[in-house]
Amino acid sequence: MTPRVLVASRISRSAVELLKSRGFEVVEVNEPPEEELAKLIKGFHAIIVRSKPRVTRRVIEAADVLRVIARAGVGLDNIDVEAAEKKGIKVVNAPESVTQAVAELAVGLMLAVARKIAFSDRKMRSGEWVKHEAVGFELKGKTLGIVGLGRIGRAVARICYYGFGMKIVYTDQRCDREAGREFNGECVDLETLLRRADIVSLHVPLTPETKHMINEDRLRLMKKTAILINTSRGAVVDTNALIKALREGWIAGAGLDVYEEEPLPKDSPLLELENVVLTPHIGASSVEAQEQAGLEVAQKIIELLK
Repeated sequence: MTPRVLVASRISRSAVELLKSRGFEVVEVNEPPEEELAKLIKGFHAIIVRSKPRVTRRVIEAADVLRVIARAGVGLDNIDVEAAEKKGIKVVNAPESVTQAVAELAVGLMLAVARKIAFSDRKMRSGEWVKHEAVGFELKGKTLGIVGLGRIGRAVARICYYGFGMKIVYTDQRCDREAGREFNGECVDLETLLRRADIVSLHVPLTPETKHMINEDRLRLMKKTAILINTSRGAVVDTNALIKALREGWIAGAGLDVYEEEPLPKDSPLLELENVVLTPHIGASSVEAQEQAGLEVAQKIIELLK
């Protein structure tokens, strides 16, 4: 029987062609809703997704021959891993592929907020010359707080330490002091990090423990001159608390690539705030990252099914 792969999100053409060249039948759809996916999944031995669609318990229970669920990227929060494991279905992802892309976006958001780049661009396009209102601050010598010292967190720390001469503090479940040594990082608890950091950058997966870990109480610990960067998962931050913090000046600004509700609702108060830079979950959206993510999961499917 020819193994069949359902590609339920856009991935690189080279990954699709690799699967076909190895004798797989590939069917491509674009982020079908749960009800449609539950019908489509029958007869497929593997499925590839990105951050969407969600591979829920309902979808997994509807599958009849499914053996592999592959996430072309990092994180597995859109996949019911427990339901998959109960059916003996392997769940794989591509954690290495997007590290540099997400790290560079995080640093880009830092610069955009600190130097008021997006604010200045908006004003220029509306005919306003806001030279005096657009005074920002330099990253050199500032303290960067990394929340979650995984692959991406370490990549951000390296860029900021070697590129800008920033001081690095970090918090991590394992508090791996050896991992922080290359950028002279200091491992501290979360509350200490929030009090000390000029920029806080979030790099943790979404779990019951990390949901709303940045809440009102913790936002109030941050410096009034500090900025928050989130390229991890939207629900790590309590959105309502963040909006309040930005409006009332508890912190100076924020750079966000992820949101509790995606796409970001058109009536979101975040859209009205001048001290926040917003991007539409593009952390992994580089040509290089998408190429590598697709190829990485395609290769894993080939190894597991052939």
